Amino acid sequence: MRLQVKGKNLEVSESMRTHAEEKLGKLSRQLAEPTRIELELAVERNPSIAESHVAEATIWTKGPTLRAREASGDMRVSIDQVTEKLERQVKRYREKRRRHAARPVGREVQGTPDTAEDGGPPIVKSKQFPVKPMNAEEAVLQLELVGHDFFVFRNAESSDVNVVYRRRRGGYGLIEPLGE
Repeated sequence: MRLQVKGKNLEVSESMRTHAEEKLGKLSRQLAEPTRIELELAVERNPSIAESHVAEATIWTKGPTLRAREASGDMRVSIDQVTEKLERQVKRYREKRRRHAARPVGREVQGTPDTAEDGGPPIVKSKQFPVKPMNAEEAVLQLELVGHDFFVFRNAESSDVNVVYRRRRGGYGLIEPLGE
């Protein structure tokens, strides 16, 4: 396990780094070979925020990418809370993987959506991330782990970029590009 501890608006002490290694090291035993863990510790500068010590962790594994963020009045407590949250995610991932192992994701073809009119809302945030090859079932598990409404992935069979999303009426949808 490679652990990288970064500080934002604070200097990471050796005792804080050791505490993080002890806590997050427990997760490495529960996961199938975590490749990298990144922990970012930050102190919010806003005096009106009581819980100003923030711990944000990302774990990259051969399977899912796990993320968690917790804030409290003490950095060690934040690290403990983020570790507990990641432990719950690992447990949920294992349970869902067992349940979804034999059940295929339904494929539904949707019509093309209307294009947005010019002068629409501006893009206020841009994100870049690696797109791992996986099948649709693994992408649904990832979607559940990150807690978002959709998940972008590279289909291992076709090598195309696909999207799985949570449908309002329950279940999941899969968006695949049409070949030309």
